[in-house]
Amino acid sequence: MAQINKDMIIHDIIQIDTDIIPILLDAGMHCVGCPSAQGESLEEACMVHGIDADALTVFINNYLAEKTAKAE
Repeated sequence: MAQINKDMIIHDIIQIDTDIIPILLDAGMHCVGCPSAQGESLEEACMVHGIDADALTVFINNYLAEKTAKAE
């Protein structure tokens, strides 16, 4: 099962599963396609956007776990 952490670059997180994009957009991170996403960590982006990086990381990892469980 894939998991992410808040130190990962947004671009790398999206490469794990492109269905994470709507999660980021819903959280208020509308910069997933901007150049910052190529080199900014999830934690850095969350700080800029006033989002709790730990909570978002847990949410994304729960999504990935549920998706994996459904596929099995």
